[in-house]
Amino acid sequence: MVKKNKEHNISEAEWEVMRIVWTLGEIHTGEVIEQLQTKKNWSESTIKTLMGRLVKKGLLQTRKDGRRYVYSATVTQIQMMIQVTKEMMNHMCDMHKGQVLIEILKDMPLSESDIATIETELAQKKLHAPAKIACNCLAWGQHDC
Repeated sequence: MVKKNKEHNISEAEWEVMRIVWTLGEIHTGEVIEQLQTKKNWSESTIKTLMGRLVKKGLLQTRKDGRRYVYSATVTQIQMMIQVTKEMMNHMCDMHKGQVLIEILKDMPLSESDIATIETELAQKKLHAPAKIACNCLAWGQHDC
């Protein structure tokens, strides 16, 4: 799980930086700039600003390598995706989360291995699943949203 001191409210542009770092691992500033300028045509200063923000948020760490800085992620891509998804789901009515997941699964590319794992998890979840999930939107009781 993402540590509490990490700020995971990041912009679309910051996600682009993180995806490059997650893919390439330890990476010099110039490599990030090269990748993003090819992909997004952003200025060097914009990219450095984004990287600086990610360091301040605790999602990137730096170390000096001679005259250059090397960046690496302090959280994995999977950890970040899980945390952001859970935060989003916490804002939704419990009663509708299942339907949201079903719709997302319809459009999501999944490997045979992913599908097998999901089937196993669902079989375990089904053993203790209630017949119906209650609405949690109102403080004073049940409601059919």
